[in-house]
Amino acid sequence: MEDKRPDQQIIYGIHPVLEALESGARIDRVFMEKTHKGPNIDMIRQRLKEQEIPLLFVPSYKLDRLTRKNHQGVVAMMAAIEFMDIEEIVSAVQEEGRTPFILALDGVTDVRNFGAIARTAECAGVDALLIPMKETAPINEDAIKTSSGALLRMPVCRTKNFRKTLENLKNYGLSLVSCSEKGTESIYDDVLSEATVIVMGAEGTGISDEVLKMSDHVAAIPMKGVTASLNVSVACGIILFETLRQRELGKS
Repeated sequence: MEDKRPDQQIIYGIHPVLEALESGARIDRVFMEKTHKGPNIDMIRQRLKEQEIPLLFVPSYKLDRLTRKNHQGVVAMMAAIEFMDIEEIVSAVQEEGRTPFILALDGVTDVRNFGAIARTAECAGVDALLIPMKETAPINEDAIKTSSGALLRMPVCRTKNFRKTLENLKNYGLSLVSCSEKGTESIYDDVLSEATVIVMGAEGTGISDEVLKMSDHVAAIPMKGVTASLNVSVACGIILFETLRQRELGKS
């Protein structure tokens, strides 16, 4: 059964979720009670693994908040967009003779921040948005509204192994620049002119240490005030358009 809500579409119930998976429906993530067992539950978990769809175990009250109907301990959230392959996009951009411009978000889970970042990225001409499969904001109607529809106009790529995908992008010859308060370089030190992958982290936790270690540069926005940090979507806007400025200067 489907239950249309103001911000997204869901499918609830063991058999409807399994049927959706079998039919190749565009599913963003599935919530399930951890104690659930049985052949159909095992089949759902197997299909989720095969299709690389996130499975989150939650208490029953979380599912009750998603729908008041008989969910049978399983609720699937439909994806509002179709996810793309990051390596195919990078290859296509390089074949055009352009330097790829990728924005990677490490653990940004706030829907409105995510939408605002996507809006800025599309305006800045970012070729693709890269996100991890887990620990990321759902791409629902709220995110699309906040992005002013940008999420429908730009490629979004989801990866099961965020760090490994970044490593693969480096093997394609892409430069990796992580933007973090921990950075010893300034974003104004011309570190963005050749940047092809910009990594932004979540507020509070920031970019993971393993991603910072593999970065070609770790740069910070110079701060003059007492407040220690900026909202991630604001910081992202500053960095993306500074990247454009440095790239344009490099062409002259």
